[in-house]
Amino acid sequence: MADIESLGFELAYKAAEGVAPPENLDAADGKIAIRSELRALTGMQKEALVYDSVSGVQWRMVCDEGPYLNGTDLAPFPLAFYTTGMAFSFTSELMKHAKAAGIEIKNYKLTQDNFYTMQGSAIRGNMIGGALPVEMLVEIESDASSEAIQAIVDKAEQTSPAQRYMNNEMENTFAMSHNGQTVAPSDMLPSTLDIHPEPTPHLEAARPIDASKFERNIIAKGKAAETVFGVEGGAGSSLQATQKRTLHVRGVVTIQDDGLLVCDIQLFKPRGSNFRLLGDESGNVRAPSSLSYLSAGVGFCFMTQIGRYAHIVKQDLKGYSVVQDTTFAIGENDSQAFPVDTHTYFEMGEGDEASQKNLWMSERTCFLHAAMRGSTKTVIKLVNNSVSQ
Repeated sequence: MADIESLGFELAYKAAEGVAPPENLDAADGKIAIRSELRALTGMQKEALVYDSVSGVQWRMVCDEGPYLNGTDLAPFPLAFYTTGMAFSFTSELMKHAKAAGIEIKNYKLTQDNFYTMQGSAIRGNMIGGALPVEMLVEIESDASSEAIQAIVDKAEQTSPAQRYMNNEMENTFAMSHNGQTVAPSDMLPSTLDIHPEPTPHLEAARPIDASKFERNIIAKGKAAETVFGVEGGAGSSLQATQKRTLHVRGVVTIQDDGLLVCDIQLFKPRGSNFRLLGDESGNVRAPSSLSYLSAGVGFCFMTQIGRYAHIVKQDLKGYSVVQDTTFAIGENDSQAFPVDTHTYFEMGEGDEASQKNLWMSERTCFLHAAMRGSTKTVIKLVNNSVSQ
């Protein structure tokens, strides 16, 4: 099985542009449709090709886990992608509304804290993930009035489709293949689509396009987490069969002079490394969009749960991959996020029931599917350094 180092590419690159929407991807009626094709690499590493219907661009990204899951820590963890996407989406909408209102923002910083829970026993089958309310601290320097700044912050929360994943309840759909044969998922809403082709050949063929067409070091690692044992959030702690814990991810977003968005990510619980991710919402497509990051995060997190569950209950899981469709709509005053459609491909040395159980447990323990099953309200605090207060 391939790994990040042997593949030899940057952690993120533009793999294609000018691509027509893939078959059965719902990009009609102004919808933003994202198709993520993902495969497992060595250990906890994953690779994705993420297609955005708005730009017609396909991005390749890789994901890893830190010591808490015995990962190699070479690339960001799944929740880093999701937090980045959510924070970039809010920032993009806020800047759009500021421009429409004629408000000049001189300085901007968003500190976003995402919290998740995991409790129960994987062996007994009652382990479940959860999502807690997101906390945002928005710091703005502007000459506009406090009322005007508050208005665009409120409007950004309403028109950011990433927020809908957190505060709208939705039932996602699934299809699955076991050792090359289509199998009906158990106790899950089935996809309305025929199962897609398995994505590994497409991923294996991916290569960077002309390097002048995207940024260098779109994803970069910062300070590495120390590998410690026998402490909360330490090495191997997330592989325990029975758990009761809370996860905490922080993303800090600023805007470069060239307009690119920057998110510095830190995983506090469990103990994780720092990563820096760049995003582009300007239309120049120099880096992935907010919804590309958000969608990749959902797929990566789901895949981590597949591998984690198989490890805990000792399934003979030889390989796995996913094709995932996420769809959004942004209006003038509100936004929509539609149910996620996920097709999963298992290679296992056991029968269909083992893959069905893995799929069911992976949905139950995926933090981001949990966010969509429930409803939470983001807590936003505004620090407005307006001279017109």
